Amino acid sequence: MSVPAGPGAQAGPGAGPGNAAVAAALRPLWRQPDFMRLWTAQVVANLGGQASGIAYPLLVLALTGSPQQASWVVVLHMLPFLLLSLPVGALVDRWDRRRLMLLCLAGRVLAVASLALALALDRLGLPHLYAVAMLEGLFHVFVNIAGTAALPRVVTPGQLPAATAQNQAGYGAAAVLGPAVGAALYQGVGRAAPFGLDVLCHGLAWWSVWRLRTPLALATRSPPRRLRTEVAEGLRWLWRERLVRDMALITCVVNGVQAAVPLLLIVLAHQHGASDAQVGWMLSCGGVGAVLGAVAGPWVQRRVQFGPAVIGLLCVEAAVFPLYALGTGVWSLGLVYGVIMFCAPIYNVVQFSHRLAMIPDGLQGRVNSSFRLVAMGLIPVGAAACGWLLEHRDTGTALAVFSTVWAAAALAAVIDPAVRRARRHGD
Repeated sequence: MSVPAGPGAQAGPGAGPGNAAVAAALRPLWRQPDFMRLWTAQVVANLGGQASGIAYPLLVLALTGSPQQASWVVVLHMLPFLLLSLPVGALVDRWDRRRLMLLCLAGRVLAVASLALALALDRLGLPHLYAVAMLEGLFHVFVNIAGTAALPRVVTPGQLPAATAQNQAGYGAAAVLGPAVGAALYQGVGRAAPFGLDVLCHGLAWWSVWRLRTPLALATRSPPRRLRTEVAEGLRWLWRERLVRDMALITCVVNGVQAAVPLLLIVLAHQHGASDAQVGWMLSCGGVGAVLGAVAGPWVQRRVQFGPAVIGLLCVEAAVFPLYALGTGVWSLGLVYGVIMFCAPIYNVVQFSHRLAMIPDGLQGRVNSSFRLVAMGLIPVGAAACGWLLEHRDTGTALAVFSTVWAAAALAAVIDPAVRRARRHGD
């Protein structure tokens, strides 16, 4: 398994004329069964995760009244990604990705079901809740990296921007429905209900992955080597490609701020007298923005060069973020959130499709896991910092800190020549 010499190198089954993805190249994505199965699995699982995701902080705040305790749910959920993403990326490039996703989706169903059962029996303790959050994160590492590595198998390289946009639209739709439905179930049916919906959604995702027919194991394999050697290949590829490396670092800072937003908005909304159901609708405004952004993403990707697109989006988000301080209720806060979330999927379509097209199939798992390790490195820090600032300072201080950090990320993109001069892949 060798590392290609240049960024445009393309290897693996996606380049072969007999591959099913190539045969389907002229068909729209919605007529390609395996893409739709993979897409459905990811979107349905995301819907369940969004519904239970709003319930976690609401539940911890109800049990403890502590924003800092609530922030630990996000920290523990992300911890497995930071600790395990590199070896998981190497394992994803060794193992059958379909089988791996099936095992991990089943594991998540069992973990969340135990939480729903404990709530129904009134036997839930914080250690159990934190343990399930960490298990969810563990299974998500495998499913996320394996699903990303599988995407170039079920579509051709030329369809990656459209496939990425459709994924982002699906995630946005889940982000519209999930928080609103989860908060409504939490308040109107019971605290266990959002977690029950999560179990159902991940069960449906398991069934959709089970129906995949495209082979997701590598057709040819190098002789087994030490895991550390294979991990190092992915890291070296990432480090040598300056654009990909710098985008990982910039995305890391942005993700650290974004990790703080849900808890920050929940506390701000509660300060304005919002109910839990209204909090759910406020967060759903971000999903509306994400759907619209996903629709606009391919248009931007086709018409705007990589550098100006990324820099422009980051600058708009940095300019809008401080407006949270002017929010007077859930709808004004939701409007600001919706504008920022409109930009997020466009950013993802541009940088994600560009990255996938550059990485050879045999390195997809390792390079994407390396990218994610860097890009998500500050998520626990951002979540924990938000909880500390809200508990020991105030919302104004938290907004000032995170606005400054986001502005620094935008400035880094502006002055980075690799980002500023980057063109679309293939131009």
